Amino acid sequence: MHFFSFKNDELHCEELSVRKIAAVTATPFYLYSQKTIVENFERIERAFQGIDHLICYALKANSNQTLLSLLAGLGAGADVVSRGELFLALKSGFDPQKIVYAGVGKRDDEIEYALAQNILVFNVESLEELAVMDGIARAMNQIAPVAIRVNPNIDIHGHPYISTGTAADKFGVELPAARAVIRQFKKYPNLQLVGLHSHIGSQITEIAPFVEAVQILKELAAAARASGHVLQFVDFGGGLGVSYQNVFEGDESEPAIDIAHLVDRLRSDLESLNCKIIFEPGRALVAEAGILVTRVLYQKDSHGKRFVIVDAGMNDLIRPSLYGAYHEIVPVCKRQDDLVNVDVVGPICESSDFLGRDRRLPELRRGDLLAIMTAGAYGLVLSSNYNARPRPAEMLVDGAQVRVIRPAGDLEKLWS
Repeated sequence: MHFFSFKNDELHCEELSVRKIAAVTATPFYLYSQKTIVENFERIERAFQGIDHLICYALKANSNQTLLSLLAGLGAGADVVSRGELFLALKSGFDPQKIVYAGVGKRDDEIEYALAQNILVFNVESLEELAVMDGIARAMNQIAPVAIRVNPNIDIHGHPYISTGTAADKFGVELPAARAVIRQFKKYPNLQLVGLHSHIGSQITEIAPFVEAVQILKELAAAARASGHVLQFVDFGGGLGVSYQNVFEGDESEPAIDIAHLVDRLRSDLESLNCKIIFEPGRALVAEAGILVTRVLYQKDSHGKRFVIVDAGMNDLIRPSLYGAYHEIVPVCKRQDDLVNVDVVGPICESSDFLGRDRRLPELRRGDLLAIMTAGAYGLVLSSNYNARPRPAEMLVDGAQVRVIRPAGDLEKLWS
């Protein structure tokens, strides 16, 4: 769900013309719809109605502080994977007892910091991490609440770079080891096993992998209780996919999962766990809420190929270059010109610097504006200053109001 639409052949974000925003804002810039984020969060909340649950927003998707404060105000928890993300979550108003801390490589100082903040739980990803955390908790005279993150060896049929739950992935504890450590947990006197966790990947567009993961968690929860553990919650991760193609037509060729349908499919299993259910959406909350607005600099034809060169590059949005991710690209102002086949590329000195290849777009002119759709997740958080390019601004629209929620970087900060 999103609130971007064409009105009189101009792209609007909620009630505002993107062209008019670009007239007073230097491109490129990210533009977010507050209503989209609110509606997406409330839609997920409604899906879990009747189930004891906690929705923890995955900060890795987009960590803009204004958006974090918005979600904290809606009652969301936070899924963090670093001391920095935990710091941002706390500064943004998230309740520490609604914060879960995952990550395969937690440093000692990160564990100490999180323990001192009294967070809800650590999702532990290796046997050695359990031993290290037990020692740190002992030194701090604390009992650390932990959940075992299980690697269930489930294929989500997506790009390998966003798979996290197969045997080839670095994340989680394999099932035989998880079963063994649950039975032998007394060797960690300063840890308390309070939950189980599984996160099998990102941009999942099938229900079956979630069903399989929950079945594995159910079996493991029964084993944990048989060993005397009192489980407070089971966390089955996030990873809900969104549709990146034909975002204005509702095309069904790349379906996103209907969260209500998913929860209804899992409802009896989740209820039978008899504990709080944690869910960790990131992309599903913010991806459709954002666009990257960029301006055409030049066009050129070379060896039979048409290049449209814009002022946004792979340093601003790396997903297409990193793993061939598709983002729909639309002119901010529609034209009736004939469509031509083009590559939309940026100014970075790398051949991999592209935003879209072999796209059908109308004839464009220098100064025309393009919108890179569904860019609210894994956009600015993955950006860089490569080629000494300052990062773009972030803007938030709320109805008929727009404001800067992070200014563009400047040259002086590149020097500091």
